Amino acid sequence: MAIVTIPDENRTITDAAEITDYLASIDIDYEQWQPSHPLASDASAEEVLAAYAADINKLKELDGYVTADVIDVTPNTPGLDAMLAKFKSEHWHDDDEVRFIIEGRGIFHIHPSNGVVTSIEVTAGDLIRVPSGTLHWFNLCEDLRIRAIRLFADPAGWVPRYTESGVDAGYQPVCFSPAYLPASLSAQ
Repeated sequence: MAIVTIPDENRTITDAAEITDYLASIDIDYEQWQPSHPLASDASAEEVLAAYAADINKLKELDGYVTADVIDVTPNTPGLDAMLAKFKSEHWHDDDEVRFIIEGRGIFHIHPSNGVVTSIEVTAGDLIRVPSGTLHWFNLCEDLRIRAIRLFADPAGWVPRYTESGVDAGYQPVCFSPAYLPASLSAQ
């Protein structure tokens, strides 16, 4: 289950209902999904998509997503550093960023227009939807492992548009649960 941290408030949320409510208050959708049948750890992308087909189809109908795929990142993924560099700076997309985590962990840092930076550590079973236009950045956790289903309304709309604000530099780049301190606080 996700862990939500609001560093500027020195606050961590671990209760599922509280997580859902807090994230909704900053326009982030959060759910937990279960597969329709057990999956082997080496299940193919097709098997993963089939196991979650009912949930995927529900989201497609509800929010107009037209395609889903599986991304599988390990420490041995070719070009991993370059891939991660694209997402660790504050940016936004023209399309929603929808991720359902199957394996591994990562952290979304959300910089909402109506609040302070919020860190969401996602793990297996977590679905997160970051609406188009929402400022955010993403990092993997220390094991550099994540496998996730991605949904798109238009894959071309998922290109990162960088703010170059530098806000992301004030937060730890990897998750160590649950201490994500802005640089100004960690220097004290």
